[in-house]
Amino acid sequence: MVMSRREVIRLFGAAAAGAPFLDCLGQRQGTVASTTAGAIQFGYAAITWGGNDEQAMDDIASVGFRGIQLRANILPQFGDRPGALRELLGAHHLTMVALSSGNLSIDPSAAREQLEQHTKNANFMKQVGGLYLQIIDERPGGRAVGADDYATLGRLLTELGKRTADVGVPVAYHPHMGSLGERPEQIRAILHASDPRYVKLLLDTAHYQQGGGDPAAAIREYADRLLLLHIKDLQSPVPGGATGSYRFVELGRGKVDFKRVFDALAEIKFNGWGIVELDGVTEAARSPKESAMISRKYLESLGFQL
Repeated sequence: MVMSRREVIRLFGAAAAGAPFLDCLGQRQGTVASTTAGAIQFGYAAITWGGNDEQAMDDIASVGFRGIQLRANILPQFGDRPGALRELLGAHHLTMVALSSGNLSIDPSAAREQLEQHTKNANFMKQVGGLYLQIIDERPGGRAVGADDYATLGRLLTELGKRTADVGVPVAYHPHMGSLGERPEQIRAILHASDPRYVKLLLDTAHYQQGGGDPAAAIREYADRLLLLHIKDLQSPVPGGATGSYRFVELGRGKVDFKRVFDALAEIKFNGWGIVELDGVTEAARSPKESAMISRKYLESLGFQL
């Protein structure tokens, strides 16, 4: 499906006119009940390896994770050879849980090309046997943002979600520091402005907490939108750093309260993927694999078995 320039303009115009928010939450199902620790499946993100994705597959599989999230940097190598990537993942017994497909801008001059690229990436994921498409938004520079911007992003995410639904790969919106969806009230506005049938949530425990939110509360609030998570820890402020500084660290070495996070997941009976993510190793002498082992041991200390 290709969006014409006229359609892009119409999409933005409707948002600027104050299109009504959609009810993104619906009715929550069931009652509070405990579940087993095995309800969540753990994968690991290849971002830590800085583009050396074949080494990432080797290490992630050997540490014991059974899922992986890759980034769009794999497309130059595998974009026209999805079968080769599928075979490589199979050889490592890894599920490709998500592709970090890139950003979605609310700038109408960029929207058409980005929608087409993300739809193409969803087709690639389908051929690889992957599950979800991760989307991050771009915060416009040089001006204040407001309700119209959140509504526009919600409508663009819905348009993309409709396209990828035709492919069979759901869109997972990833709120992120430095984006339109940084603070809880901003995320809420964007999700309300998007259609819950086509736009789901990838909740990142560290980004959400750094943005001023409580990840456990978000899990309960978005129980019906939660598609997968980034299980990620956070130091904030950085020791010796300025107020507001932060960095991402191995699980158990930061301030995210994962006991409350996993209790909330059990309460809503979440049965999906949690991708452990670390943007980069925290010590120069430590390898990405060693960082993954630290996080695995922390999960095991909480009673999980990979």
